[in-house]
Amino acid sequence: MKFYNFNKESGKQITKFNSDFIMTRIIQTNSAASIGCMHLEENGLIGYHQAVGPQLLLIISGEGLVSIDRKKYFKVQPGDAVFWEKDEWHETKTTKGLTAIVIESGELNPSSFMPNIIPNSKGER
Repeated sequence: MKFYNFNKESGKQITKFNSDFIMTRIIQTNSAASIGCMHLEENGLIGYHQAVGPQLLLIISGEGLVSIDRKKYFKVQPGDAVFWEKDEWHETKTTKGLTAIVIESGELNPSSFMPNIIPNSKGER
């Protein structure tokens, strides 16, 4: 499991075409990708399972906890991205609710676009 950040501070100012916004690049694929939005209500759970392929979870709102072994959990919040390799066991849970975008594809390399974050021993960044 690897953690990345796609918050505003990780982006860059775009002014081309008289634009005025910040773009944070997340991922690029040349092969098929599945993209979905997950809505977890209070006490929601994405149960412990193996990733069927490389998977990137982008936290949009709310907060929760992620784990690869169900022993140690790491807090996630808006702007955080969590990456799991194919076959990596993982779980996501929340007490308050969270919304996340999930991207699944055989060729995901988030390190090419987002800064990697290493949580401390308490699961905090």
